[in-house]
Amino acid sequence: MGALPKRKKSKSRAGNRLSHSAVKPPVYIECPQCHSPKLPHHACPTCGTYNGREVVKVEKRKKAAG
Repeated sequence: MGALPKRKKSKSRAGNRLSHSAVKPPVYIECPQCHSPKLPHHACPTCGTYNGREVVKVEKRKKAAG
């Protein structure tokens, strides 16, 4: 048989342990080039720029047929 705790962990101790595992919404900043929302320290998915220069070539999206 495995190791078993001597006493029950209280709800307070369990809550303190689980307090850091909450899901937080992502933080967005405004792209200085195209002013669309983007994640900080990432290339902009709309215009493909990072730190004032183009780092990713972004093709224009085709509109869905129908």
